[in-house]
Amino acid sequence: MQYIDEYRKKDLILAVSEEIKRSSKKEITLMEVCGGHTMAIHRFGLHSLLPANIHLLSGPGCPVCVSGQHFIDTAIAYSKIPGAIITTYGDLIRVPGSATSLEKEKANGADIRIIYSVLEVLEIAKNNPANPVFFLGIGFETTSPATAAAIIRAKKEGIDNFFVLSAHKIMPPVMKALVIEGVKIDGFIAPGHVSAITGTSIYNELAGKHGLGVVVSGFEPVDMMQSILMLVRQFEASAPKVEIQYKRIVHPEGNLIARGLLAQAFELQDDTWRGLGVIPSSGLKITKEFSEYDAGTKYPLNVPVPPDPKGCICGSVLRGLKTPNDCKLFATACTPSDPVGACMVSGEGTCATYYKYRS
Repeated sequence: MQYIDEYRKKDLILAVSEEIKRSSKKEITLMEVCGGHTMAIHRFGLHSLLPANIHLLSGPGCPVCVSGQHFIDTAIAYSKIPGAIITTYGDLIRVPGSATSLEKEKANGADIRIIYSVLEVLEIAKNNPANPVFFLGIGFETTSPATAAAIIRAKKEGIDNFFVLSAHKIMPPVMKALVIEGVKIDGFIAPGHVSAITGTSIYNELAGKHGLGVVVSGFEPVDMMQSILMLVRQFEASAPKVEIQYKRIVHPEGNLIARGLLAQAFELQDDTWRGLGVIPSSGLKITKEFSEYDAGTKYPLNVPVPPDPKGCICGSVLRGLKTPNDCKLFATACTPSDPVGACMVSGEGTCATYYKYRS
């Protein structure tokens, strides 16, 4: 299969592994900031192919995980509005709120529907004109253009019962926040899907101002190993820069159409990240032009901010300060079937990945 089999060839993977071992002399810590990369590293056992001086950290690359309990509690509060229809991607429905989850509320009779495309939500809204239809907008630059497109189409078609509760976030501010906080990072394995939208200029400050190498990586074993090799060579030469390994998908300018949609429907706002607090200009807010589709504007609710679950260290895991194995709840009180924190729920969550591939 093109672009799959050739990137999983054992002899090629091992050849890159040997080149990494020859090239890497210094202690180096690299962070992947994409849940898909975390999954690939553990699924294919790539840790075992690296020398002991190379350390990999998992960062805040799971959008479900970095969205706090307050977002879930707010979504649940909207589900209690008479006639409300809540629509969401499937990985969000089991995330625990402070007292319940969307899955439990659905079982109790709330009209909560799993969708695969936000455009489905517009059809639901058109078919239920008397009901307020809420879409839980979550994800980074990969998924936010689709939300933007739906907002723009809703206005063109005059759909007035479609509302977005936006938890969309962007990646560069949180990457910079980790560096400023002092987390030991020598280079970033940058998210391929995000970069396919944004292009690579968003990482220039990390390389130019903070002296960190950034390599945009694909998701197959050869992709990941080659990206690590590229970062190692940068580090050994003391020449940090932004490079693209995932050239078959990512281009320096990104997707100009998707970027245009984002610029039209969203603007930056300060936003709260689980474990990191408020990060300036890291969230996406619906612009005034489309404010009638902003759930918070049309249906303002005063939902209290809950404390983090007792014993859960999801925030520290997302910051790369701890691993799931450091958590006393991991694989005991907290499992995929009965999660305590969001990192155990999403397929891109670090805890769920560690649990699945812990052998």
